[in-house]
Parts: sequence; C-alpha cells; structure tokens
Amino acid sequence: MIRCIKLFFLLVVMFCSILSTAQSPLALFSNEWNDVKYAKAFTATHVKYMSDEEKKVIHILNLMRLNPLLFLKSVVMKYPNVSMNPSFENSSYFKSLITTLQNQQPLPVFTPDEKCYNSANCHALISGTKSYVGHDRLSSECKSRQYFSGECCSYGYSTALDIVLTLLIDEDVPSLGHRYALLGPYKNCGVSIQPHRKYGFNAVIDFQY
Repeated sequence: MIRCIKLFFLLVVMFCSILSTAQSPLALFSNEWNDVKYAKAFTATHVKYMSDEEKKVIHILNLMRLNPLLFLKSVVMKYPNVSMNPSFENSSYFKSLITTLQNQQPLPVFTPDEKCYNSANCHALISGTKSYVGHDRLSSECKSRQYFSGECCSYGYSTALDIVLTLLIDEDVPSLGHRYALLGPYKNCGVSIQPHRKYGFNAVIDFQY
C-alpha cells in the first residue's frame, strides 16, 4: 500500500514537471503562459488527425479564452510589431478588439472534434484548389461532410497565431462574425490549414455546440 502511494505521488510530480517545462506557443510573449494552470488548454495534444500547426490554433484559442486580459496585454498589444501586417496598429478594428478583450470574461476551452475537422478539411482543400473564398461547399463530398454551427475562414496565413489574431481583429468585417465565433459559446471545433491558389494558404475552423 505504501509503495502504491509513493508511486502515485511520483507520477504526480513527474506530470507536474512535464507541464511546467512545456513551452506554451505564447511563451515568446510572456512566461506566464507556461504556468501549469494553463495545461487545460492543451485539448488537442494527442489528436492524430490534425497537424501540429492546426492543433496550435486550438491551443492558442483556448489560452485566449482562459485569460482574455493576459492575452490582450501580452500578445495583442505586441502583435502589430511582430506580425506580417503592422498596419493593424492604427485600425479601428484592432482598437475595438482591445475594448472587447478588456471586458471579456474567461470562457471554457474548445475540445477538438473529428467531424468538425473533416468538415473544415474538405472545405479548405476544395477552396484552395478552386481559389474559392466563402462558406459554400463546392463538392458533393464536402456537402456530405459539412458539420458546423459556426465557421471561420482565413486567407493568406499559415501560422496559428496569425490566423487567430487576424480573425479576432476581423478587419473590414463590420459584423465581427469571426471574432464573435472565436469568443462564442461553442464547445467543439476542428481546424484545417491548406494551400490556396490565390492567397497562398487558407484556414477553416468549424465549430459545434
């Protein structure tokens, strides 16, 4: 019995050690993101059907949802200086995002969903091949795989942080539909990043309740 207890505590210590040394994708902006309390954001870690960059999109979204204010201070406020698109700094959409995150309460994390992924992946692949921009499914296969209550499509970016931040900023989208989706009540999601003939890359995120 004592041996079992010792083994249990040893495993707990090892687990906490692994979490504490794991580098968050946002550690570049603040070491606070490496805190063990954010381990719950790693919901996609062991998913096999998504690439590392696709899983990173979910991880960053979860971190943002867990602590919107820290995300604002440590990431968003530094983003114009490190991103591909520094013009966001003087954008009214960028400024409105600051206000949104200042008032945003923490949210539950997203859980990866394979049906959402299959829906997003088919759409991203076909859209990329046909240089398409939009949400309509262009093939019977994609129509049969369609599975989402909310969807975000990003064009021109292949890295997780740029995809997340450009959707949050939602430049030239008066409805701010992408921002509201990322901060919405959805529980599950799937992410696919694929080549796009016109924009280089497109990313699709499908959400479900």
